Amino acid sequence: MGFWSPRIYVALPVRTCQGPMSNALTPSYCIDICRLCWLSNDIGHITARKLIHFLGIIIQTVICSSLSSTYVPFPDRWLLSESKKCLYINHDETDALIDLDDVEIELSGTIQYTPDIAKWSPQSLFLTYQNATTFWFLSGNNIHLYGGGTIDGNGQVWWDTFNRTHNAGTAGGSSTTFARPIPLTVGNASNVLVEEITQIGSPFWNNFVYQSTNVTYRNINISTVSYSSSPTANSDGWDIYRSSFVTIQDSTVNNDDDCVSFKPNSTNIEVSNMNCNGSHGISVGSLGQYAGEMDIVANVSVKNVLMKNAQNGARIKVFGGSPDPNSTAGGGTGFVRNVTFENFEVSNVDNPILINQCYSTPAATCAQFPSTLAISDVHYINVTGTSSGAEGSIVVDLECSAQCQNITATGTNIHPPDGNATFVCKNIQGVDQLDFNCTAPTS
Repeated sequence: MGFWSPRIYVALPVRTCQGPMSNALTPSYCIDICRLCWLSNDIGHITARKLIHFLGIIIQTVICSSLSSTYVPFPDRWLLSESKKCLYINHDETDALIDLDDVEIELSGTIQYTPDIAKWSPQSLFLTYQNATTFWFLSGNNIHLYGGGTIDGNGQVWWDTFNRTHNAGTAGGSSTTFARPIPLTVGNASNVLVEEITQIGSPFWNNFVYQSTNVTYRNINISTVSYSSSPTANSDGWDIYRSSFVTIQDSTVNNDDDCVSFKPNSTNIEVSNMNCNGSHGISVGSLGQYAGEMDIVANVSVKNVLMKNAQNGARIKVFGGSPDPNSTAGGGTGFVRNVTFENFEVSNVDNPILINQCYSTPAATCAQFPSTLAISDVHYINVTGTSSGAEGSIVVDLECSAQCQNITATGTNIHPPDGNATFVCKNIQGVDQLDFNCTAPTS
C-alpha cells in the first residue's frame, strides 16, 4: 500500500440551499461532501455519519471505518482514525480545526458564514488581541489549504450595523460587545500553506496569522467591498501577530484598510508581488498600543508592490506615549528594526511613505508623552509613482518621536499631481542617507 497524506475534500456544488434546518442536508447554508479523506495508513475510507454544526454551516461529521467499521467517540469531539492523523472537530468550538497533522484541505466550492450577529458574537472564538474573534481557527502542523474555492464572510450586515452603532474598540478595532469575526485564522500552527483561495466580504480582518511559524500564502484574491452606503471596516488583508517566517506573495487585495499589517512580534516576514487597491498601505503596526508591553517587528522584506488609490503606501504606525500604566491606547515600548520596502509603486496614494509615532493619539498627549518605541534600519529602495495630492505637495513624511537611526532611501521618484514634491522629516538621524532634501514639519 502506498502512503497517503490525510486529505479533506470540501466540495460545494450549491452555494445556498433553501429550506429549514433538519436532519437532511437542506439548511440555509449547506455543504455536500462526497469524500472527505483517506487515512494515512490506508486502513479504509472515511464516511459521513453524523451532522454537526461546523464552520457556521452544516457539515457532516466523519468517522473512520476500517474492516470492522470502528470509531472512537470522545465526550467533546470525534477522534477520526486510529493513527490520530486525520481530523478533530471540537463540539464546543465548532469553528475550529485543531491539532491537524499532515493534512490537505481541498476547498473547491464556497464556505459562506451565516450573516447572524447575535449568533456569532458569543460563538466566534475570542483571540484577546484587539478583541479579535474568528469564525475558523486552523491549527496544527503541515497543513495545506487549497483548491480554488471561496470563503465568504457575508460581512455586509456587520458593516451596516457598525455604521449605525460605531461600536468599536481602541483605534476603531473590534469591541467586546460587538464581535466581527475573522473568516480564517491560522493559529498555533506551523508549516502551513494556503493558496489559490478567494476571500470576499470579511466582517473584520480577512486573515490573521496568530502565534504561528512557517506560514505561506500565495495566489490569494481578496475583495472586501460594501454594496450599501455603509463602508467596510477594518478589512485588512492580513494581520500578523506573534508569528515568524511568514510569506505572502502573488496576491491581490481590494479593500479599505491595511493590505498587510505587521502587528506586535512579527519577525522574518516576506511580502512580494502584491497588488493592493483602496488600501491603508502595507503597514508596520500599529505598535505600542498597550502600556508596559514590548512590541517588536524585525527582519521584514516588502518587495514588488503596486499600491493604488490608497491612503498610505509604505507605512510605520506607532501609538504615542501615555501617563496611564494600564493604557490600551498607547504607552507601549519595543522596536522596529531591519525593514525594507523595495520596488514599491504608488498611484493616487495620499501618503506614499509615512512614519507616524503619534498614531491614533492626541497631538497634545504625544508632545507630553512621546513614544519610546525605537525605529532603526528602515530602507526605501525604488519607491516611485504619484501621490493623490490629499496632503498637498507632501509625498514623504518621516516623523519620529526620538531619533530614528539608519533610515535610507535610494531611487525615490514620487510626484504630487501639481508642483514640486515636498519631503518632511523630523528626528531622522543621518539625513544624508536619503536621496531627497528634507524639510521640517509645519507644526
